[in-house]
Amino acid sequence: MSVQEAKANIHNDEVRTLPYGLYTDPQVLKEEQEKIFARSWQFVGHVSQVEQPGDYFTCEVAGEPILVVRGKEGALRAFYNVCPHRATKLEKNAEGNKKILQCGYHGWTFNLDGSLNRAPNFKGAEGLCAERSCLRGVRIEVLASLIFVNLDDHAQPLAASYGNFFAELEAFPFLGELKKINSKTRVIKANWKAFIDNYLECDHCPIAHPGFSAALDLSQYKIIQCENYSVQGTVVKPDKQYGSVELDKAEMQGGRFYWLWPNLMVTIYPGPGNMSIIQMVPIDHETTLGVYTYLFRDEQLTQEERDLIAFAEQVRDEDVELVELEQIGFRSRAFSKGQFSPTEHAVLQFHEMVLSALEQK
Repeated sequence: MSVQEAKANIHNDEVRTLPYGLYTDPQVLKEEQEKIFARSWQFVGHVSQVEQPGDYFTCEVAGEPILVVRGKEGALRAFYNVCPHRATKLEKNAEGNKKILQCGYHGWTFNLDGSLNRAPNFKGAEGLCAERSCLRGVRIEVLASLIFVNLDDHAQPLAASYGNFFAELEAFPFLGELKKINSKTRVIKANWKAFIDNYLECDHCPIAHPGFSAALDLSQYKIIQCENYSVQGTVVKPDKQYGSVELDKAEMQGGRFYWLWPNLMVTIYPGPGNMSIIQMVPIDHETTLGVYTYLFRDEQLTQEERDLIAFAEQVRDEDVELVELEQIGFRSRAFSKGQFSPTEHAVLQFHEMVLSALEQK
């Protein structure tokens, strides 16, 4: 089925979900990399990772190697992690601190602002173009201490891309005190969209997440659709805890679960000041790298904070099992599409955005 046919049928009363072929076709992922991931703001890190001049980290966005570095004058920049001489990946390490960047192939060196420092094999040569000899920059913005990059030079600014999301985060003043404590990854045997679908509805919560359901009042659970994002939440049941975490109602009355187009999920749980971030990064059309980042005030976690992580990971494990079973069904000839329940409107929003993005030229 074509993207145009899928969009025409998504509001059909009988069947309205994305066709399952969009979860199993390698050609679809190629389109998504170009039309979705390369044109949207992608979270890559936290300012606590690059506090000092020379601090850097590397990552990948839409299949492109990216380098984020703090300059000598304090400016934060992002570059394609590619040497302009012969396309070699420039920095091999995941993170570190350097006064100067050097390519391991021919020894070209670059200043922290991306400008060429030395090109040893061009000594005495004429006509070395300065513009083509610098690292190529990537758009980078920081809001709420979160670092985003965008490969699209013409994309609208980060704050304008997600409605009032960043303004809403101002309700949590402790966010400025947080730092990245750790990051974990897990290979998930499912298409990246399957995990997003799962995150955007809680119909499965009473069955799949008994601990989560015991702590939160699901009768008051709400999912609100916003501009390029959605937010979910409810109130905490009286006298309930996450593990041994006493819920601090002065900080928050219930968990906030945000999804940002296309593949970012941000959670602020009750209890000690915290933020957890989930990214779904496609490895191939049926395999996804889940990246789970935890932010707290201090690296020395309290027992309450360790229990909060354990609680979050239990919910994560339960979700991974579900989407991996779902991927098996996507490949089956039994059904070609699924059906939406009356409460799955946030999933519908996501599906419509996927189809609209894939229609772009």
